[in-house]
Amino acid sequence: MKYSIGIDEVGRGPIAGPVTVCAFTFYKKVSFPKTLPKLKDSKKLSPAQRELWFAQIKTWQKEGVADFKVSSVSAVVIDKIGIVPAIQKALNSSLRSLAPKAQSLVLLDGGLKAPFEYKKQKTIIKGDEKEQVIALASIAAKVTRDRYMQKMAKKYPEYGFETNVGYGTKKHYDAIAIQGVTPLHRRSFLKNVVK
Repeated sequence: MKYSIGIDEVGRGPIAGPVTVCAFTFYKKVSFPKTLPKLKDSKKLSPAQRELWFAQIKTWQKEGVADFKVSSVSAVVIDKIGIVPAIQKALNSSLRSLAPKAQSLVLLDGGLKAPFEYKKQKTIIKGDEKEQVIALASIAAKVTRDRYMQKMAKKYPEYGFETNVGYGTKKHYDAIAIQGVTPLHRRSFLKNVVK
């Protein structure tokens, strides 16, 4: 049985932190535990629900029935090459780390594209709502990125990263006005704010 690979990204829009892409695949047919919340796009799950799913993803990985790879590209690189090439860089890295067979079907969310050597690929609008492997990739990417930003909140406590995870909330912009930017900030996203 051939299994498809799901790919999704998180962190396209924040003004701070990396952009993160996950590639997820099953190696065997699995049944989802009834105790888990309904599988949805990560943005439609609460942080607690995402953590439950992520724990399940790690369990499947330990059992050898699934695998996933997450890659992030920093704000510094985003500023240097732009958000779209940065997403592509993270995507290529995640997919190649998963080392799928060339004939694997790669399912991608939104406007994402896999490298050309993956002949069987399909980009699906709202793929994270239609394909389980994309929804699971979206959850793994989101939890990984959010945990990183919460860790960074300890280093830069003034910016509220533990709650905004790098998105441009009023409190976050107010903190930039007072404290300035950190190495985590995407200066290219703050051209009107940072001189």
